[in-house]
Amino acid sequence: MSDATRSRLMAAAAIVTVVAVIGAGLASRAGREKRLTAWTHEQAIPTVAVIRPTPMAVDGDLTLPASLQAMETAPIYARTSGYVRRWHVDIGDTVRRGQLLAELDAPEVEQQLEAARADLETAIANQQLAATTAQRWNTLLAKDAVSKQEADEKAGDLRAKTAIANAARANVARLATLAGFTRITAPFDGIVTTRTAQVGALVTAGNAAAQPLFTIADIRRIRAFVRVPQLYSGEVKPGMAVTMTLPEYASREFPATLTRSAGALEPSSGALLVELQAANADRALKPGAYAQARFPLRGGGKAVTLPPSALIIGEDGVQVALIGSDGKAELRSVTLGRDQGKTVEVVAGLGAGDAVIDSPPESLQTGDPVRRLASKEEQARAAR
Repeated sequence: MSDATRSRLMAAAAIVTVVAVIGAGLASRAGREKRLTAWTHEQAIPTVAVIRPTPMAVDGDLTLPASLQAMETAPIYARTSGYVRRWHVDIGDTVRRGQLLAELDAPEVEQQLEAARADLETAIANQQLAATTAQRWNTLLAKDAVSKQEADEKAGDLRAKTAIANAARANVARLATLAGFTRITAPFDGIVTTRTAQVGALVTAGNAAAQPLFTIADIRRIRAFVRVPQLYSGEVKPGMAVTMTLPEYASREFPATLTRSAGALEPSSGALLVELQAANADRALKPGAYAQARFPLRGGGKAVTLPPSALIIGEDGVQVALIGSDGKAELRSVTLGRDQGKTVEVVAGLGAGDAVIDSPPESLQTGDPVRRLASKEEQARAAR
C-alpha cells in the first residue's frame, strides 16, 4: 500500500470518527432535552389532596335562623306643616286606635282657613244675589219687559256664581282637613317604639328626608321570616307547627305556626321564604330580634358536608373540583345548604362517593391532569 493510499484511509477514518462523536453528542443532547421536557411537564401537573364528602341524613328537626317583625308597623309623619305644640306619648307606651299622640300649631293653615271661610261667605252672598236677579229677569221676560238675551245673561251669571261658591266651599273643606291634621293620632292599637317629636320643633309635610314623629308597632302577635333551603322546601307547609327559641330566653320555647310560603325560591339564595306567626301577650318577642326556628321534618333525603376550603366561588356560582378515574379534574356546580362553621352543607350536585379536591388551584379547569396526593393511611401502608 502506497503512502498516498494510507493517508487517504487515515483521513477517512478520522472523518468517520468525528462524525460518530458529533452524532453521539447530538443524540445525547436530544435525549437530555426530551427528558427535561418530560420532567417539566410532570412538574406542571399539580398535586392535590382528595377528600370524601361526609353523608348527612336529612331527618329529625331542622333549625334555621329567623328574623322577628311586628304584625304591623307604621311610621307616623306630619301631614301638615307646623310646630310641635306638645306630645302626649313616649316610647314604650301602649296606645289605642285614634288616641292623640301629639298636637301641632299651624298658624298659616288657620289663617288660610279663616280667609277661605270669608271667601265662601262672599261667594254665597253673590250666588244668592245672582239667583234673585235671575228669577226677577225671568218674571220680566214672561211679561216681555226684557229681552231673552238679558234673561239668559242673568241665568249664566247665576251658574258662574254657583260654581265660584262650590269652589270656595271645597277650599274650606280642604283647609279644614289640613287643620285637622294638627292632631296626630294612632292608626291602630300598639306600642310606641320611637319618638322624635320635640316641643317647638318645625315639621314640614311632604319632606322625603323628614324623620317620623313616632313609630307605632302592633306586637300582640309577632311575624318571623325564615329562608328554608331548597332541599327542605318540600317538607314545610302552611299550618305546620314550629318552635322558636331566643338566646335571651335559654330555657323557654315559643310555639309558632307557619302561615305563609312565598311559593318560589329566591334566585339569589336558592331558598324558600316562609312566614311564621306567634302569640306575644307578654311582649317577650321583640321586633328586630333574631331567633332560631325549629321545624320537625319527616325527612328521607340525603345531603353531604364539605369543608369550605373545597369550594370554588366565581362567575359560574359555587363549584367543587372532582378528580376522575382518568386522573383529570372536573368542575361541578353544587347547591349549598346551611353553613355550619367548619363544614358547609351541599344539598345538590354532589354524592358521598365523589372524590373532591381540597383547596383546588385557582387556575384549575375541567380536563386538566392532576396528581393525587396519597392519604396518611396510604403513606403508612407504603412504608410497611
